[in-house]
Amino acid sequence: MSTLATDRPLDVAPIPRMVAAQIRAVLTFYWRVPAIAVFSIALPLMFFLFFGLGFGHQAIGHGFTVADQLMAQLAAYATGSVFVFNIGIGQANRRAQKLDLLQRATPLPGWVAILAEIVGGLVLALIAVLCLFIFATLAGGVRLDPATYGELLLRVLLGGLPLLGLGLAIGYGGGPNAAPALASLIYLPLSFASGMWIPIQELPKFMQKISPYLPTYHYTQLVVAPFGQSQEMLWHAAAWLAGWGVVLLAVAIRLYRLDSQRKFS
Repeated sequence: MSTLATDRPLDVAPIPRMVAAQIRAVLTFYWRVPAIAVFSIALPLMFFLFFGLGFGHQAIGHGFTVADQLMAQLAAYATGSVFVFNIGIGQANRRAQKLDLLQRATPLPGWVAILAEIVGGLVLALIAVLCLFIFATLAGGVRLDPATYGELLLRVLLGGLPLLGLGLAIGYGGGPNAAPALASLIYLPLSFASGMWIPIQELPKFMQKISPYLPTYHYTQLVVAPFGQSQEMLWHAAAWLAGWGVVLLAVAIRLYRLDSQRKFS
């Protein structure tokens, strides 16, 4: 008797090859549809053009200027924007296109697809931040030593990781029409209320009391620390960001499981 195809073990690629192929697919998508990255890259450049060029020459102490600090804050905003908008809205659109159903029919584990989206977001955030660094250096007169640039880049990318959880939560909790509104209604107020755009001292009193509990507040404190402008210790900011990362990731996982139950149970 011939053996049925279903009785034979299924040949599946090793996990590392799956991960590499999926990451390549995500990056290829970003390359072929560059409009996705325009918002995250162009908006910080535009704000630096408006504020950094006009007031950037003012000194803030420790040998740094307003332009230096503004570049760091806008780099944080750009990274968070990629994680919240690009990953969140992108995931909601992929769910609407039933790509998760297609992946369910393949040997590709769900976590591999999510990991690839995270790596793609990190690459896109890196490009956005480097573009801002170059623009601020050439047009804004920012002059930092290579070690400070490297430290700032590391703080921006690592400090923004908790916002990946927020982006994934939006992606799995909202549809393609609701996700853009959710991302704007959540991330933009978080940015303004955390001192990322406006100094904390200029905010209304009730916002000043709320700010220290927001993840974006501690993210901002983390990235302005190299310029002597942070209001908290490094370990304190890192602890708050780690805690928020756990909470937001847990929310994203819960919404992912609920979405899977609705579709596959």
